Amino acid sequence: MDSKQKEGTRVPCSESKLCANNCGFWGNAATKNLCSKCYKDFCLNQQRFAMSAVETTTTTHSYNADGAPASAQDDAARAEIVAAEQPKAVNRCGGCNKKVGLSTGFKCRCGVTFCGSHRYPESHGCTFDFKAAGREAIARANTVVKADKVERF
Repeated sequence: MDSKQKEGTRVPCSESKLCANNCGFWGNAATKNLCSKCYKDFCLNQQRFAMSAVETTTTTHSYNADGAPASAQDDAARAEIVAAEQPKAVNRCGGCNKKVGLSTGFKCRCGVTFCGSHRYPESHGCTFDFKAAGREAIARANTVVKADKVERF
């Protein structure tokens, strides 16, 4: 029974071929005679091609207020604005520039990430006004109740 399992997993020599990209590795008929690396690259290129084809077919045309088509410069400016709005994650302490992770980094209300020793507002010179934020939170939570004026006879 062991010999049958071994025979089923082996590829006969007549079916073995070198990779179609001539990279020197053995290809497989199931992967279009490509080795695993070349087949992976082939699949990625096809996905990129499909995505670019979808993007070209679904382009939107924008118009100015007077009904004329907007220029390519306006579209480029919009693309730059969208790219600028997505900042990348900062994984360094704002005080000492030490690398911090998900569990060791503390996000302050001033918007900066700090390590364990700089996480307190006193230790990093925080500019956030905690008193004003507290006052606003209390004002939102407790609405002013004012009764009508009582008329006396």
